[in-house]
Amino acid sequence: MDDYAVIDPATGERLRTFPQASQAEMDAALDQAASACVTWGRTTMATERAALLRRVGELHGERREHLASVIGREMGKPLDQGLVEVDFCREIYEFYADNAAGFLADEQVPLLQGSGTAVIRRSPVGALLGIMPWNFPYYQVARFAAPNLAIGNTIVLKHAPQCPESAAALQEIFADAGFPDGAYVAVNATVNQVAEMIADPRIAGVSLTGSERAGSAVAEIAGRNLKKVVLELGGSDPFVLLSTDDLEAVVAAAVAARMDNAGQVCNAPKRFIVAEELYEPFLDQFTTSMLAAADGGAPMSSLRAAEGLQGQVDRAVAQGATLHTVGQRSGAFFPPAVLTGVVPDQDVFAQELFGPVAMVFRVSSEAEAVALANDTPYGLGAYVFTTDPEQAERVADQIDAGMVFVNGVMLDAAELPFGGVKRSGFGRELGHFGMDEFVNKKLIRTQANR
Repeated sequence: MDDYAVIDPATGERLRTFPQASQAEMDAALDQAASACVTWGRTTMATERAALLRRVGELHGERREHLASVIGREMGKPLDQGLVEVDFCREIYEFYADNAAGFLADEQVPLLQGSGTAVIRRSPVGALLGIMPWNFPYYQVARFAAPNLAIGNTIVLKHAPQCPESAAALQEIFADAGFPDGAYVAVNATVNQVAEMIADPRIAGVSLTGSERAGSAVAEIAGRNLKKVVLELGGSDPFVLLSTDDLEAVVAAAVAARMDNAGQVCNAPKRFIVAEELYEPFLDQFTTSMLAAADGGAPMSSLRAAEGLQGQVDRAVAQGATLHTVGQRSGAFFPPAVLTGVVPDQDVFAQELFGPVAMVFRVSSEAEAVALANDTPYGLGAYVFTTDPEQAERVADQIDAGMVFVNGVMLDAAELPFGGVKRSGFGRELGHFGMDEFVNKKLIRTQANR
């Protein structure tokens, strides 16, 4: 889909259309980004770049209401959730403003033999292409742009076609913050133009957050052209409940995490794996709370997304799963739903449900819970709830995922690494790990004078 337009998912109304970039504009964007890395990224101090990032964060704060309203129009995010997203972005930019100089400081390497010194100096690799999704139009950009601009890399940003207004708003913020031309360039590129940019020698690396299919295509082109790539793809995160002394609180956390952003969160729990003795009361309370969330719910990001989810649910029911829901889908509005009776030979067992639908499973032991949690092609995040600290440590260690959260949900933070394994991608964003992906760790070995 290459049509850059704002289409209100609640009404289906096309509100505004943005032009696609011409080939001349694409070429100019790549020239600017490559040039800016040389003239700005490689010549400025980390403290100078940090000051610009701090201003980006401040501008997010100053324009938070406007920014939140934009993504409400683009992908249906309620205003309160949009404000939370904008505020989190400000925290990310401020985190890197506070810590960039320390993260980029020279690292001494102790020598085992010989005299002199060895030091690792971190420097930019060049212009990077960022390919972003629609579900968190500002947060996804902040995760990628903040650490890399702190390094001195420059950014060519291709946003989702349904997010052209937020993409333009971010371009304005980086310009107003004082970044030079080419440091951050937004382009409304087509799929073919993206492929050309990945192969172009002016692009040094690529970061994509999106679908497994898109990740495979990007990685293939990047690999042919020997480009470093970071991929944050889908997830079907397990929520493992083994014991609790407050079932009501656990259910509230489960529903909040599953329904956040109308269920369209890559690292949200989607498969709820419950110990046998808790299964019936959990299922009863969880289903009741999920279905109650239908009142005043937000639309999914688009009619297309809702239709895709509907197809997955319909196939699951046709193959033997039991559906618990209220009402019917109306356009992009999808009623919350719970699926039980899902077994491995059903398609949905190995799929990601990217919307307000949850699968609930019963297990008879800790070992069965771990096995089921890992029985997925994905490995982004996982959640473990137990009153036994030793069990929590043991289970978290056995789960095959990039992130495990114990006795809590929605605990993402600027200082914590984000990323997965298996078909959820590779590489990490945020924290100091986010500054180690696209950086030249240059060794400078100096022999002592004799």
